[in-house]
Order: sequence, then structure tokens, then C-alpha cells
Amino acid sequence: MEDVQLDETPKKRADRELIELLNELRVVLPGITVLLAFLLAVPFAKGWPKVTPFERDVFVVAVIATGVSIAFLTAPSSYHRLRFRHGDKQHLVLLGNRLAILGIAAFAVALEAVVLLVLSYVESRRVGVVVAAALGVLVLGLWYGLPLAEVMRDRRAR
Repeated sequence: MEDVQLDETPKKRADRELIELLNELRVVLPGITVLLAFLLAVPFAKGWPKVTPFERDVFVVAVIATGVSIAFLTAPSSYHRLRFRHGDKQHLVLLGNRLAILGIAAFAVALEAVVLLVLSYVESRRVGVVVAAALGVLVLGLWYGLPLAEVMRDRRAR
């Protein structure tokens, strides 16, 4: 169930939800930023010329997904800076929530691609695919399945 105080006004609720959203983004952004830093260094490493076309393609997907993730995850802060005096904080919270969900989904793609890339390079393509697929199931289950199952449970409880 939602944590709502009985005396909470719509403005106070929007303020609280915005703070919660921004705090959650502060948790996610360092991880994706470190991933981007890693990816930016990869092409300059000594072993880069030895990658296969498959690994190069996976790398491109990882870089693009990381960039997309950062764009979505930082958009709520930029939006807030440009619109904070316009009195529409509830819209910011709703939009920021959607952008964060999309950013986290792009982060999942980037994470999968990086795991596939690294394990394909150091082990084999088969190992990379198997481990990335297993991680994909875990990520989908924890990041999306678990919360959506809770939503369904809450709806049935009403």
C-alpha cells in the first residue's frame, strides 16, 4: 500500500514524491556513469584490435544504451531546473517517474551488453550469451517482475 499521511496536502505529496524520485536517481546514476567510463576506455585498450565483429557490435549497443540511459535518468533534473518555478511539480513527478523507468530499462540493456561483451571476449560467445541471458532473467525479475507482482497483489487485495 502507498505511504500517504492523512494530513498530507497534494503539494506536500508532490514535494515528497519529487524528493524520493531524485534520491532514487542519485542511487542509479553513479552506476551507469561508471559503466560509461569503462566503455569509453575500452576502444583504447591494447586488446581492442582483437575483438570480433560480434563483440564490436555488442560494444556499440552497450555504448548507445548507456548514453540513452543517462539521457533518460538525467532528464528529470534538467526538466526540474527549467520548470521549477512554474508550479507543476505533480506533472514533473509523473514525467520523471516515466523517464526513470525508461532510463533503468536502457541501463538493463547496457548491463546485459557489457556482460555479453566481456564474457565473450575473455571466455567464449556461448558463455557470454548464457551468462547474459541468466543475468537478464534476474534483472527482469528483480527490477520489473517483483514490483509488478506486488502491484497485482495490491490490486487483488482491494
